[in-house]
Amino acid sequence: MSIKAHHVGIGMTSQRTRERLIQRLKEEGIRDPRVLEAIRQTPRHIFIEEALASRAYEDTALPIGHGQTISQPYIVARMTELIIDEGACQCVLEIGTGCGYQTAILSTLFDKVNTVERIKPLLEGARRRFAEMSLRNIRPRLTDGGEGWPSHAPFDAIIATAAPEEIPEGLLAQLAIGGRLVIPVGKEGSQVLARIVRESETRYVREDIEKVSFVPMLSGVK
Repeated sequence: MSIKAHHVGIGMTSQRTRERLIQRLKEEGIRDPRVLEAIRQTPRHIFIEEALASRAYEDTALPIGHGQTISQPYIVARMTELIIDEGACQCVLEIGTGCGYQTAILSTLFDKVNTVERIKPLLEGARRRFAEMSLRNIRPRLTDGGEGWPSHAPFDAIIATAAPEEIPEGLLAQLAIGGRLVIPVGKEGSQVLARIVRESETRYVREDIEKVSFVPMLSGVK
C-alpha cells in the first residue's frame, strides 16, 4: 500500500490542522514567508506512524523509532529560517535525515539537498517517502553524520538535527565562504542552538540563538 493511500483519511482533513499550525508558528515568531509556505505545503502526517497521524500537526516532537524523534515544527521552522539566505539557496547538507520531514522542507527551498543518516532503517523509510512525493533534488547517504559529506562540499548551508557536545571541525571546513551552519550543541539538558557563519577561510562568527533539546549526535552506522 502506498504512503498516499495509507494516510488518505488524515490527508483529507489535514489542511485545516496545517493552517492552525501555521498560525501558531507565526505567533511564536516565525516570519519568513518561504518557510511558512514550505511547512504549509509539506504533509507532516506521512512522516510518522499511522497511530500518531492525528497528532501530526501539533507543535510537538514525536517518536519515529530507533530512539529518534521528528522535531517539533517550531524548531524545524526556526532552524530553516536561520540557514536560508536572502539570495539564492543552492546547496545544503543535512546531518540526520531521520524520517525525512526536515529534508522535505529543505527540498522546497534549496536547489540541491544532501542528507546523511547513520541508522539504515530510518534512511530507507525516508527514501521511500521522497520517492512517493517525487522529491528529486534530494541525495541521501548512509554515513556517520559528524563526518558530513566532504566530496560534495562546500555547502551554502549545513543543518544538524542531532547535538554534538562540541561543533565538529569537519563540518565547519565544509562550509562555503558566507555559508551558515545551524546546529544544537552541548550535553543533554544544557544544549543551545548555535548559528555559525563562515566569513572567510579562517574566520567564523558564532551566535547562540536559544536553548533546545535534541538527541545526541552519535558516531557509527547501524
